Amino acid sequence: MEWVGEIAAIALAAILAITLHEAAHGYAAKALGDSTAAEMGRVSLNPIRHIDPVGTILLPAFLLVSQLLTIGRVEAMFGWAKPVPVNIWRLRNPRWGMVLVAAAGPAINFVLAWGFGLAAHGVTALADSLPEDGTEWLLRFIALSMLYNVILACFNLLPLPPLDGGRILVGILPAPLARAVAGLERFGLLIVIGLIFVLPHLITGFDPLGTLIRDVALPVLRVMFILSGHGGS
Repeated sequence: MEWVGEIAAIALAAILAITLHEAAHGYAAKALGDSTAAEMGRVSLNPIRHIDPVGTILLPAFLLVSQLLTIGRVEAMFGWAKPVPVNIWRLRNPRWGMVLVAAAGPAINFVLAWGFGLAAHGVTALADSLPEDGTEWLLRFIALSMLYNVILACFNLLPLPPLDGGRILVGILPAPLARAVAGLERFGLLIVIGLIFVLPHLITGFDPLGTLIRDVALPVLRVMFILSGHGGS
């Protein structure tokens, strides 16, 4: 039964982080003049509308089950949702509109991480009136939600299209450099998969995802703990 609770906490935390990330892109695009996502039903908080069969279900499920069966715990997760469609030319200001649309996803993840940190105070305050197992599960869910939101935001801010950071970079660079970076988008997902899954098996000590989590995401997570009133924990 412990596995059931752990899987439920992991799945719910991941689904919320991914869904609200993609929904934020859609809401931002609509607010800035592009109704493409709205016309396709993607400006929604319904997780089903943002699910990618491979990136949201099959790959995370494989990673989760394989880790639980081999090491008895979950140390790493990876996945993606179906990208929200954005027509840059329908935005009122195509260049800066795209920057804001791209930034909306990571921004909502940082806000969520902070918000879950605040929510932990409420759970702790109500601990005496909640079942012990329920309190433990809620705090575990909150911790995972903070972690996943921070990791998702930091990962998406990497300056490589089609990640949000790459699209932000395209928007702020001079035109010749912007075109060169934008040209990487067709290969971007392959590059990301190669960096995360292929090269670490070929190059000893090469672990870009671990480095991102250890040297970027975890320090940001500590800041979120402090900002949400948890001191230096």
